[in-house]
Amino acid sequence: MKTKIAFAFVLTIALSLTGASLIMAQSAEGGSDHAPARPKGPCDLYVAAGDPCVAAHSTTRALYASYDGPLYQVVRQSDGKRLDIGVVQPVASPVPDAGGYADAAAQDAFCANTVCWITKIYDQSGKHSDLTQAPRGGFSGPALGGFNNVPVADMAPVTIMGHKVYGVFIEPGMGLRDDDPKDTAVDDQAEGQYWVINGHHFNSGCCFDYGNAEIDSRDDDNGTMETAYFGDSPNWFHGTMPGPWIMTDQENNLAGCVNPDGSRQCRLPSIEWRFVTAIAKGEPHHWTSMGGDAQQGALQVMFSGPRVNGTYDPMRKQGAILLGNGGDNSNRSQGTFYEGAVTAAGTFPADATDQQVHANIVVAGYGVFPVSVAPASETKSPPELQTFTPGSSQETTVTFTNTTGAPAADIKLRLSVPEQWSAVVAGSSETAKTFAGPLAPGESVSATFKVTSGQAAFNGDLTGNASWTNQASGRKQSEMIAEKVRNASPVKINELRISSGPPTNSTDSFIELFNAGDSVVDISNWSLTEHPTQQAIFSSVKIPSGTRLDAHSFYLLGLANSGLAAAAQASDATIYARSTSGMKAGDTVSIGTGADAETRTILKLGTAASDHTTLWQPLPDGPVITIPAGATNVPVMNSSGFEVGQKMALGYGATYPTVPGGEEQYEVVTVTAVGKQGTQAYLAADAAAGATNIKVTSVADISVGDNIRLDIDSVGHGIETVTVASVGTEAIHTNLSANASVGATNIKVRNVNGFAVGDKVTVGTPANKEIVSISAVGTAGPRGSGIDFMPALAQAHVNAEGVVAPGTGLDLAAPLKFNHAANLPFSDRGTGISFQPGTAFVHISNEPVQALGTGITFDKPLANGHAINAVVRDAAVTTAGYQGDPAPNQWFGGPELATSSPLFGRTIDVREGSIVLRDASGLVVDSLNFGGLVDPWAAEGYQATSGVDRSGCYVPAPGQAAGFGPAAAAGTTNSSAGRFPDGVDTGSNCNDFRTQAATALPVASAAGTTNFKVSSVAGFEAGQTVMIDTGANQENAVIATVGTAGATTLRTAAAAGATIIPVASLIGFNNGETITIDSSANSETAVVATISRFPAPAITVATPLTYAHEADAQVSGTGITLTAPLTRAHAGGTQVTDSIPTPGAPNHYSTKHE
Repeated sequence: MKTKIAFAFVLTIALSLTGASLIMAQSAEGGSDHAPARPKGPCDLYVAAGDPCVAAHSTTRALYASYDGPLYQVVRQSDGKRLDIGVVQPVASPVPDAGGYADAAAQDAFCANTVCWITKIYDQSGKHSDLTQAPRGGFSGPALGGFNNVPVADMAPVTIMGHKVYGVFIEPGMGLRDDDPKDTAVDDQAEGQYWVINGHHFNSGCCFDYGNAEIDSRDDDNGTMETAYFGDSPNWFHGTMPGPWIMTDQENNLAGCVNPDGSRQCRLPSIEWRFVTAIAKGEPHHWTSMGGDAQQGALQVMFSGPRVNGTYDPMRKQGAILLGNGGDNSNRSQGTFYEGAVTAAGTFPADATDQQVHANIVVAGYGVFPVSVAPASETKSPPELQTFTPGSSQETTVTFTNTTGAPAADIKLRLSVPEQWSAVVAGSSETAKTFAGPLAPGESVSATFKVTSGQAAFNGDLTGNASWTNQASGRKQSEMIAEKVRNASPVKINELRISSGPPTNSTDSFIELFNAGDSVVDISNWSLTEHPTQQAIFSSVKIPSGTRLDAHSFYLLGLANSGLAAAAQASDATIYARSTSGMKAGDTVSIGTGADAETRTILKLGTAASDHTTLWQPLPDGPVITIPAGATNVPVMNSSGFEVGQKMALGYGATYPTVPGGEEQYEVVTVTAVGKQGTQAYLAADAAAGATNIKVTSVADISVGDNIRLDIDSVGHGIETVTVASVGTEAIHTNLSANASVGATNIKVRNVNGFAVGDKVTVGTPANKEIVSISAVGTAGPRGSGIDFMPALAQAHVNAEGVVAPGTGLDLAAPLKFNHAANLPFSDRGTGISFQPGTAFVHISNEPVQALGTGITFDKPLANGHAINAVVRDAAVTTAGYQGDPAPNQWFGGPELATSSPLFGRTIDVREGSIVLRDASGLVVDSLNFGGLVDPWAAEGYQATSGVDRSGCYVPAPGQAAGFGPAAAAGTTNSSAGRFPDGVDTGSNCNDFRTQAATALPVASAAGTTNFKVSSVAGFEAGQTVMIDTGANQENAVIATVGTAGATTLRTAAAAGATIIPVASLIGFNNGETITIDSSANSETAVVATISRFPAPAITVATPLTYAHEADAQVSGTGITLTAPLTRAHAGGTQVTDSIPTPGAPNHYSTKHE
């Protein structure tokens, strides 16, 4: 009955609004000189209900009837120019139109024949909380210095109010954010949020969110965010499989419900609607989620009830606004956003108000865009790029789907092509195809065209056009949509390798080109740009003049053992190199390639350049600071590796937001002082107005005199800048690892480091905190000895509540003006690195800053100048750079294909990047992304496939995946990614490329065994022939069965009855797999329930252990079983693979595991 009443209520609103629109339209057609009134938007309804929006974002329409500002901004690749996309205004004729929707026609004209990005979504509320490129946070994005990518502007066309508009298509690695908003909810203040999204575009990656999040883009503990979430992640709370579900993200929890027994299975329906309205709202002790079909009907209450547990009650929201990512900048999610808004702090919109908003959305009339254009063979999953060779013909299909709601007649389909191209309906000489109709709503017609490209190289658009008559109104209507095309010689990026092993050579890299055509191609002065994730692009590899590539032949580029880390000038006797590994004084070194190449002898071998850091990115203030020309100091993310008197390179040339464009440059200066790096921390305790001391989570790089900005501008909070008068000790923070009962004098904690006898410690949340004194410090973990204290606890505390020793903190030069809550972040830029001479150029946050080391000194100065990444090759080096046969056609000096990236205090190698091949005129011939979507514009393939573990279309990264945890991956494999067969190009990187099935033995395997343990089982199948080891110890074997991955040892002993197993490494282990613990009579099996990486690696098993196990006992998956025993013994780290790379020769990949 409740649902029926709600539906009737919404239907009444919808009919009244629709009726008003029809009356206005009929009056105008009857001869009125007045344009229809602008329609009301959702924020008008929230204002009327007393719940005003403090952030309103949409790329499709105005969310207020009165809003006339820009909706969003696009930047185009061809020249870097920007355009604000505004709101179409009402007109009386030739057809009455109330306007209020986005001016997509302006975008289409501005972005024709190039790529555009959405770099800003304007806040329509007047609070100026615009969404811009998301900064680096706990996780880094793939753009410069760890920014997230911004969305490609034309990937989500839809209709609203019957007109074409564009949504925001979020791919993994993309995201928009404002970490410094105004008037959003903070702490436990109430707040409402709604959004409209594509219900058919989602995945299980964390986390496709919109709403209130952390202002430092980091995980600041449970309850520090509260957003809407959409996806099918099964790892937290979740609904009925298979998903996706409408839920919320409350940090460290995708919350869809709260069950009395603590279970995570929710009674949430899997969503099948194409357009979805979702609500997420919270108030003290209570939260609600709602959802509905954005094209019809009413909202359903998905959940309404209490908070998850005491660690979420009270909430500690921070007020940032994000779109497309998790609170800590987790960015493996995908989805499509159309509109959304956040209501003011202290508001909790009534369900009836949210129903009115939903009704407004239904009336606005979101619809699937009616026209599509795609290769004839890929109409269901269009790759959005079609590649031709000059003078070639392909079939392209234009489809019209009647999404107008009325019968369509006299439908004409045609295809607009570039000059010197032709397009005719397949099997005819007609340039258009007509269908008399009528075509009922929901039905489709299509026309396939034979498209023949011109002789000139081209990058641009094919445009599909459809026109028709709306039989209900008698009006002629038309729409168009563009598909990207290339017309280029058939030279393909054919194979790539990042590293090899064993023994490990992390830079044994090559890139292979292949002429897939039947005639020779002149590739003189072509360029190859490789772009490792997060790095700036400094250079491209230029192919020498006079280079011709025969039909069906290969061109091999090998990474030299070193390259220039900064440009070298003629007369320089010392160069700065990215690597000196394996080099020694007296070696002969070649510098550069082609006519400028020269040879020198190493006189003195110094140190190589360090991995670059970045210019400091402050949050919430920032995320970008600008260092002006003439500066002699820069704040940095990491100051290690810099030394007084040595050279330092400062990157310049980037803009914010950062989008693909020109090349970055370095200017080189001399370090005069190395100060402190920047600090990103948060308050460890509440700080009251009038206080002259604040407790903070880090003081190591804070100095007397530093200025620190605190807080954001919201209700009950205020921004102020404080000056540090003295620096004390930092707070020590951990969390309970088990529940603690009333009367307890001991608590189990996740970490004991830093706690000491006598410390005063706060236990609990703001609602139940109590202070105790430590009497003994033991060991960490739920089964550790924990921390003893007095007096006994007066209240019960649940697992994950905070435990804080506040330290002495920072004394301030003046009293605080405002109250500031614990957990609110701040940044301190540190004293930075000083240098001379002053900078000649402007520098901005996240541009690279690199210590150049002492370099390599030669026997005589250089005769020529050489650019950054020029080849520096020492032929005597056998442990770095490309090795083996055949010799490459051309060496290149860098960059390396992998990126060393900081993650939670560790450095990991990230194997993600893009490679773009251009002809001599600069037009793109071929491109790919590997390992992830680093440069989405250069990706080839359908990007909207949805579901668990879906993450777009790109080339799989070859080689062993990097470990996440304190232990490195067990060995490195010799593997590549390549097209198979050579040169195949269906327009899909994920379909055209393959990798070898390759893994390594985490532990040794004896001769005579028929089973060995592996760090991965991906790609292996029964019946497959594999190669084990290399050289004289290599042997082939046939797989009988494939089990589970992983092999490690117990880090410490595990008692009988334990469910948590401390292990040395988690490489290869996965939730749900069966593992074996120990050997002989003490052996037992268990099922992995969860794996925990911090504070130390551990496996939680589903049932308690039967036996006790000593430290160093083996823990492993079931591994791979062979049809016959091994004939040789093989050491840990040995490679197991089904084939190996073939540089400069036809690719070999197994077809067994397709």
